[in-house]
Order: sequence, then C-alpha cells, then structure tokens
Amino acid sequence: MSHRPLVIVSNRGPVGHRFGDDGKPVPTPPAGGLATGLRPLLEEGTTWVAAAVSDADRAAVRDGGGRVEADGLAVRMLTFDPGMYRMAYDVVANASLWFLHHGLWDLPRRPAFDRHWFEAWDAFRAYNTAFAEVVAETAPGDAVVLVQDYHLPLVAEPLRRMRPTLATVHFSHTPFAGAEGILALPTEPAHELLGSMAQFDACGFHTARWAERFAAACAELDVGPPATFAAPLAPDVAGLQEVAAGAACDERLVELESILGDRAAIVRVDRLELSKNVLRGFLAYEALLERREDLRDRVVFVASLYPSREGVLDYLAYEQEVRGLARRINSRFGSSSWEPIVLDIGDDFPRSVAALRRYDVLLVNPLRDGLNLVAHEGPAVNERAGVVCLSREAGAFERLAPAVEAVHPFDVTQTAEALERALAIGPEQRRARAQELSHLIAAWTPRHWLDANLAAVPAP
Repeated sequence: MSHRPLVIVSNRGPVGHRFGDDGKPVPTPPAGGLATGLRPLLEEGTTWVAAAVSDADRAAVRDGGGRVEADGLAVRMLTFDPGMYRMAYDVVANASLWFLHHGLWDLPRRPAFDRHWFEAWDAFRAYNTAFAEVVAETAPGDAVVLVQDYHLPLVAEPLRRMRPTLATVHFSHTPFAGAEGILALPTEPAHELLGSMAQFDACGFHTARWAERFAAACAELDVGPPATFAAPLAPDVAGLQEVAAGAACDERLVELESILGDRAAIVRVDRLELSKNVLRGFLAYEALLERREDLRDRVVFVASLYPSREGVLDYLAYEQEVRGLARRINSRFGSSSWEPIVLDIGDDFPRSVAALRRYDVLLVNPLRDGLNLVAHEGPAVNERAGVVCLSREAGAFERLAPAVEAVHPFDVTQTAEALERALAIGPEQRRARAQELSHLIAAWTPRHWLDANLAAVPAP
C-alpha cells in the first residue's frame, strides 16, 4: 500500500450512530461492503469524509465538534440542511443517477426534468462542493483522495480549483449509462457530470464493460475522458464468516430449518431495490411450479430483503408489488404444510447469512448491477455446495461465469429453466462448481481493489 496519506470520501462513512438508552449517540458498525472491506487495510491516520445521514449521526457530530473516531480513523462528518440533503440524495442521486445508470426509467413517462429537478441539481452541486471544501481543508499536501460512487461525481471540479496538486480517483460502484443513456440527462447537467469526472486523475469501475460505457458517454458529449481502470470490489469474507459462525446466525438457521425441513431452498438476499429484479425472480419460480408439479412441496423460495430508499415513492410501490406477488403465488400453490415463498422484509443480517448458509440454489438476477457482492458472499458461507444462478447483467458475471448458471434477467422462462437445472445438478458436480467458485472468489481480495485504486494515481 502507498505510504502517502489517504483520504476516503463517500456518502456513508465507516461508522453510523444510533441513540442509546440515555439519549446519547452510540457508534454502530457500517452497513456497506466498502467500509467493512476496507477498514482492516487502512492505516491509522487515514481520514474518511462522509455525510451525517441520521439524527444520531448529527448529534455525534455536534458532540465531537465535527469529528468522530472509528477504530483509529479520523472521520469528518458533514451536516446538511435536511431539505437540501433530500434533494441531492433522493431526487438526484437515487431517483435520477441511479435510475440512469441501471436503465430503470420508464422512458415514455419518466424522466421529466422541470424547474424543481433543476433546483435539486443545484442542491446536488452544493452537496458535492461541500465535500470538496472539507477535503481541501483537511487533506495533507501529498494525499491520495479516493472518492466513492455516483453520489459524488462533481467533487473533482471544485476540489481541483482549491487544491490542484491533490491526487484524486473516483470509483463508480454502479454500472455506467453509456453513450445513449447519458443523453437522457439534460444537456448542461450531463456535460457537468462528465466534465467533472474528467478532472479526476483516474476513474475506476468494477468491470471493463462499465469503463468502456463511461468512455463512450464522454465521446458522445465530446468530453476528454480521464484514465480509467477496472477493479472489482471483493467482499469481506472473514467478517462474513465470523457472523456465520456466531450464535445469532445459528439461531436463525435453526428457525429456517424448522420451516424448510428436508425441502430444497432457493434463496435470494437483496436490498428491496428495483434493479434487483425481485418480481421476475418470483415469476420464474411460479413458472417452475406450473411446469413441474413434482417440485411442489419439495422446494421453498426464501427471500430475505432489506428495505431500501423508502423516501422514493417508486420503492414504496415496488415493495407493495413484491408483497402482493408473493401472496398470490402462496395462495395459488401453498397448503397448510407448505408456504412456497417465505418472504422476510427487514434488517436482520444474521438471518440473511443463515439463508446463505442453507441455500441449494442462490438466485442473483439483477437487471443491471455494477458488481453484486451477494454472488460472492453466498459461496463463501454456504454449507450445501449450493448452485448460483447469476444474471449476465451483473458485473460479477465477468469473473464468476465459469462456475454459475447464467440467467437472462428479463427472460422469465429462461430463468425458470436455470432454476430447474440448478436443482437437478448432482452432488459431485455441485461440489466441483462450489470449489471453483471458492477459488475464483478467493483470488481477488479488498487489498487487490485498494491497490488498483492507488496504482491509478500518477506519481507525485
């Protein structure tokens, strides 16, 4: 690892907070894969700049004078006016850029960029500028600044003005929209987005495919792109295995086994996110039960889903669709002794890990995904040599393709056939595939990802 000082910049930081019984903020572990994977690799003295996203975060910032500690890391947490933050985070980042990069817009109806959206874009610019100002204030002169994800693509332009000699890298954990997709954004914001990203020393992506789409978008708008690189983020396997070996996970597994009995388990573990394609996964399972009556009462679909972006109306509506479809399939095929879909929507990480330990088939069928860590995490803890059915549109497919069943995310019939094949694979082939997956996953670690980011930085 480079001996130059390191500054990490992201919307969510390496520590969150909740209120304790005494009403004071209490640190909680990070929820994202980035922080958990990187934390063991970061040297003491690393600075992490993030937003205070909850009331407890903001209270911790007040108590700490703008700084909090997280296992030796110096964390600077920015506080924002709640209305301004909602416009930047919900309206632009989540309801616009996320939809853009994942191809989620219903183009005959959305988007429609009105004056309220342009006000939100102004808030998004101000949000990015605030991050740039804190980095400019705190980063040592020879620091490397690693800016994370689609929330912060506009940091480079103001930071370059304030601190032109800082080394900067932007990493996109999402796919990228490409030449045709970028044209859906209004002209000036699209140029501002790509123009600012072009001012980083390098831009990284999980796969070469997303890097190529970024370059194509730059060419479409006549923006000279920066250097690019591809480096998939790896999961924190050791931390995940520690949870899998814990008492809470064992308890959840016992509960799950009481439901499953000797039945096979198709499992998915996802955020309740439009791009994760939960509805078509259920429809494929329904198609399988229609065609294979002999599988009824012999297979259970366990869906462990985390609430996501509850401030965006599309997500609230999607949750209701997911619940309604699960109820319909259960009503159609279920019996007093068999519930075809066991749907759990809630924040229960040990339960999700228990489901990953127990799956016979893991369904990961996103419409489009920058990477997808679940496809890596499942095989790392699974105890039944389970088979992974993986979408070709997940960035993870690029590396894991030799050992998975490929899924076309829009083709319900093909997905049903993939599930059927996966359930039918014999023990010897299952073990061989599981072993190959383990080798592929172990070959790339969070250290490799961090080193790739640092290698993209020009020499001082």
